[in-house]
Amino acid sequence: MKGLRKKLAAGGFVITAEVDPPRGADAGAMIQKVSALAGRVDAVNVTDCPMANVRMNAIAAAHLIQQAAGVETIVHVTCRDRNVIGLQADLLGAAGLGVDNLLVLTGDPPDRGNHPDARGVFEVDTPALVRMVAGLNAGVTYAGTALETPTDFTVAVAANPGSGDLDREMNRLAEKVAAGASFVQTQPVFDLETVEAFEAKRRQAGLDVPVLYGLLPLKSREFARRVAQIPGIRIPDAVLRRVEEGPEGEGLRVIADLAAALYGRVRGIHIFPMGSVQSVSVIVDALAEKRAVG
Repeated sequence: MKGLRKKLAAGGFVITAEVDPPRGADAGAMIQKVSALAGRVDAVNVTDCPMANVRMNAIAAAHLIQQAAGVETIVHVTCRDRNVIGLQADLLGAAGLGVDNLLVLTGDPPDRGNHPDARGVFEVDTPALVRMVAGLNAGVTYAGTALETPTDFTVAVAANPGSGDLDREMNRLAEKVAAGASFVQTQPVFDLETVEAFEAKRRQAGLDVPVLYGLLPLKSREFARRVAQIPGIRIPDAVLRRVEEGPEGEGLRVIADLAAALYGRVRGIHIFPMGSVQSVSVIVDALAEKRAVG
C-alpha cells in the first residue's frame, strides 16, 4: 500500500485518523471501526501501547487492518520498550507484512500506565530511531551490517504547534527531518492562528516537509476544560467560550469548522477521534463541503 506516499508526493490534501489496538486478542471491533473509515481517510494511525498501557502489538494490529479493512496504516514505533535489536527485528517484520508507514515517537514513560514498575528502554532517542529506519531503507542495520533486502518505509515524526517555545520545537523538528523523516503529524491545534504561527516558523527554518495538523474533537464542555489544562496544549479562550456557551455538539462543530478553514492552507489533517467514527465523518463532511464550494 503506497497510496499515502503518492498523495504526499503529489501535493494532495491528506486526511489521517487514529485508532488504538484492542486491549485483548480480538481485533474485530477495531477492524469494524476502521472499515467505516474506508474511502474517507487516506490512512489510519495505529498506536503503540498509548499512555504506556498494554494493548495488542501495533504492527500486528496494523497488518490485520490492512488485510481485513483494506485501509492503509501508519504504525507508531516508540523508543520506550525495545533495544536496538528488538526495534530492528520488529521493523523488518513490519516491512515483511506490508506495513510501510511509520510514525516515530519517544513513547509515554512506563510509570504513566498500568505497569508503573516496568522499565523503559529508551536506548535511542527519536532522531536516532529515524536514522535507524533510514539505514534499513538503505539496506544496512544500525550497526552497519548489510541486510539481504532493504526496507521501504515512509517515516513521519511528531511536532507540537502549541509549544510555548516554537524555536526549540522547530530545532527539534529540523533534527528529525535531517535524520530522514518525510512528513509530520502534529499534536492537536484548536485555532488557525496557532497553525499560521507554526507554518511561518517552518518556512523560516527552510523545512520543506508536509505537515498534517492534529484535530481533537472537543466532545463535551468538561472534556474541553480538561484538555485545556494539559501542558503543551493551547485552546484559545474564544474557542472555550464557544464550546461552553454553544449547544450540545458545539465542540465537534468547532473542529469541523477549523478543518474546513485549513483546507487549501496546509498539507493535511490528522484526526484524534477518541473512539468516535462519527466525529471523523463530521469533519470529513465539512471538508467535502469546502471542496464543493471551491
